[in-house]
Amino acid sequence: MSSATERVLIVGAGQAGGRAAEALRAAGFAGEVVLIGEERHEPYERPRLSKSVLLSEEPAAAAIIHPRDWYAAHGVALRTRTRVEAIAPGRQTVITADGQRLEYDKLLLCTGSRVRPLTGAPDGLQGVHYLRTIEDSERLAAELLPGRRMVVIGGGFIGMEVASSALKRGLAVTVVERQGALLDRVLPPAIAAQVAALHTAHGVALRLGVPVARIHGNGAVKCVELADGAELPADVVAIGVGIIPNTELAETAGAASSDGLVVDEYCRTSLANVYAAGDVTNHYNPILDRRVRLESWQNAQNQAIVAARNIAGTAQPYAEVPWFWSDQLGTNIQMVGVAEPQMDIVWRGSRIAFGLVQGRLRLAVAFNAGGEIRFARRLIESRALLSKDRLADAAIKLKDLLSEATCSASTP
Repeated sequence: MSSATERVLIVGAGQAGGRAAEALRAAGFAGEVVLIGEERHEPYERPRLSKSVLLSEEPAAAAIIHPRDWYAAHGVALRTRTRVEAIAPGRQTVITADGQRLEYDKLLLCTGSRVRPLTGAPDGLQGVHYLRTIEDSERLAAELLPGRRMVVIGGGFIGMEVASSALKRGLAVTVVERQGALLDRVLPPAIAAQVAALHTAHGVALRLGVPVARIHGNGAVKCVELADGAELPADVVAIGVGIIPNTELAETAGAASSDGLVVDEYCRTSLANVYAAGDVTNHYNPILDRRVRLESWQNAQNQAIVAARNIAGTAQPYAEVPWFWSDQLGTNIQMVGVAEPQMDIVWRGSRIAFGLVQGRLRLAVAFNAGGEIRFARRLIESRALLSKDRLADAAIKLKDLLSEATCSASTP
């Protein structure tokens, strides 16, 4: 159990860090909690930044988890605009950029991730944007003016959400993706094709399977040149080609890292008394029976909560089926599980797609059918062998398939 004399330092004051501080107090941790972040803002959630904030439907403040006075009221010392430069694990101390040394009993790293820069993209060219922070969203929103031409580089979820928002604001939008399909890292091509069809039906132009050669402009962006020689006129460019986990702080201190900080099921790193949660981690998922690094609202929040509970003295493994959602062009897309090579794809009408591996459900994607996702999640958890024909039959409710799977699992 925790002691009132213990100090927990949380490095990273994003969604994961904010939820971890909240969860420590909810778990009864009576010691000192210090939450350190580089940005000027209180912890906030990022999903709104590519949707309602970008559309100017909500102020950026809507993304903030708690106002600043909440932290003081709950005994959390929130230190914004502060960068941690080093960890001295032997002394259980962190060193800030201004030279302060802060000791800890337990350290939780919620350092998150940063945008992956596009190779060759010019620095400081007006009209070229990345989207990661509140300020990024506000700057990009100011440029989304009706009649302008936008090129989105990167056909992942962020890119497609930006494309959706820009189209709604009256821009002509072209999405460029170097892979042959959208959402190449997260969805099988047969399912991603439905997202592509959604966008083309609304007037988004797609250029797939061709990389960007360079971005042209003299002070302000003028066009995007592709590797095949095509030039796409552009008043605004948004780049979304992935993120890089911020592992360097922990790696320099000796923490094991492999596509993220390696943590066990209790969110512990290889360094004594050092935990990690959120985008920065590579963790073992016992339901999927594989290691994963996830970039999602769910993982940032729920893994941080589990890490905090473990720091407070509760031995709780982090074991959840990954879940993600995206709103694009009036369509709510929800997915549970993860895509894997050589999946068998089964459609239930045009609104739900399933991905199976050796007869077991590993992925489900719903288009405006989010109510079915909870049953799909439990089917993944069951690891039951499923009939493709019955999965495809919309006359058979998923909850009935779940009941069958549960009964089969309990029958000796």
